[in-house]
Amino acid sequence: MTEIEKRQDRSPVPSAFDYAPAPESRDVVALEDRYGLFIGGEWVEPKSGEYQPTISPATEEPLAEVAYGGPEDVGLAVESASEAFENGWSDIAPSERAKYLYRIARILQERSREFAVLESLDGGKPIRESRDVDLPLSAAHFFYYAGWADKLEYAFPNRKPKPLGVAGQIIPWNFPLLMLSWKIAPALAAGNTVVLKPAESTPLTALLFCDVVRQAELPPGVVNIVTGDGRAGAELVKDSRVDKVAFTGSTEVGKEIQRAVAGTGKKLTLELGGKAANIIFDDAPLDQAVEGIINGIYFNQGHVCCAGSRLLVQESIYEQVIAKLKRRMGTLRVGDPLDKNTDIGAINSKQQLEKIKELVAAGEEEGAEIFQPPCRLPEKGWWFAPTVFTNVAQSYRIAQEEIFGPVLSVLTFRTPDEAVEKANNTPYGLSAGVWTEKGSRILSMSQRLRAGVIWANTYNRFDPASPFGGYKESGFGREGGRHGLEPYLRFE
Repeated sequence: MTEIEKRQDRSPVPSAFDYAPAPESRDVVALEDRYGLFIGGEWVEPKSGEYQPTISPATEEPLAEVAYGGPEDVGLAVESASEAFENGWSDIAPSERAKYLYRIARILQERSREFAVLESLDGGKPIRESRDVDLPLSAAHFFYYAGWADKLEYAFPNRKPKPLGVAGQIIPWNFPLLMLSWKIAPALAAGNTVVLKPAESTPLTALLFCDVVRQAELPPGVVNIVTGDGRAGAELVKDSRVDKVAFTGSTEVGKEIQRAVAGTGKKLTLELGGKAANIIFDDAPLDQAVEGIINGIYFNQGHVCCAGSRLLVQESIYEQVIAKLKRRMGTLRVGDPLDKNTDIGAINSKQQLEKIKELVAAGEEEGAEIFQPPCRLPEKGWWFAPTVFTNVAQSYRIAQEEIFGPVLSVLTFRTPDEAVEKANNTPYGLSAGVWTEKGSRILSMSQRLRAGVIWANTYNRFDPASPFGGYKESGFGREGGRHGLEPYLRFE
């Protein structure tokens, strides 16, 4: 035996690496025991007298009591916004409006850790996503629209843009702070005032945003936050002093809002559900595509309206893609949202978990083959393992209905024409993904897919300068970019 052989390390190579817990501290967030309503730049008690707890989905612990605004509270908020619009905000120099938006953006950056922890606490999403996606994009939207505030005549040449008045905005529970930014930033840049109702299950970052408004010294009444359930949202939609309604949420509620607004002259934008197709061609970079599949459906536990919940794989590579996908799913870590190693956090609510379970059971009953990687779910809280269904037919409920959870349905195709036909065979039309090395195929597919947003060789990429929105039952109107300003303006 040579000297070199004697010195070799004989220790076995580990077959797996375990991640030590890396929890983010909760101490950066100071929660109040009870929150009121933010109206006219002040905290007020609800006239309804109603409070409800907001629950952490990871532990089922009450985080705080939150006011539920009634008709009188919504009326006061709209009145405050209307007075702020009439008494100076609409006439303030656009460059001054921009300064307020820049302030808000910088404060969000400075307090990003605080907001990220609160977003994960209240919503259940992994801290990595709150920290690396939600907060940077939220600040970026305020920066972006601050830049447009004094350039509206250049954004819409040969037209005279004017603000509308009061914008009533209703946001969902899957991206609370980001959806707030998508709504408030363009509304303020255009010179409007705002009454915003956050989702009842995730109100805390919107309530913390009120402190950002105070810190930025925004004039009283320009931004008003009314927490509550669907009743508060309905009151906001039907208030005659509201000039613009913006809603992100379910298709069913969107239809109700459209019926309520019909004939009133109010401007309306709706960003609703989706059942996006993620299409993998045989010339796609498969390892990259598998990462795109994982990001497309398991990002934010699948609580994403544009989630790639239908995977369309060309038949010649089907077995290879599924094998790689299952192997990659086995590495996903499900657990504490505040742990920096967590890939999939808690399901937002018990109600949503029951809906996911019901549709998964329907998929099994209809004959689809289910796969879930081995993983230990926490005993407390609301959790669901990452799931993929194969042998799925177009008629199955899991291929037609929005599950809004970490559940992927896999279908196959042989030709681009078949892929387009299957992708468009849905009542929705929000987003899609195309994976191929051929640029000509990307352009051809993009022209034929009936979806508002189409990603090529990537998925779930967002930018404030890029408009977002859908067709058919996914709604109408766009948010982001110059397109996102137009719904908040009238033209003379």
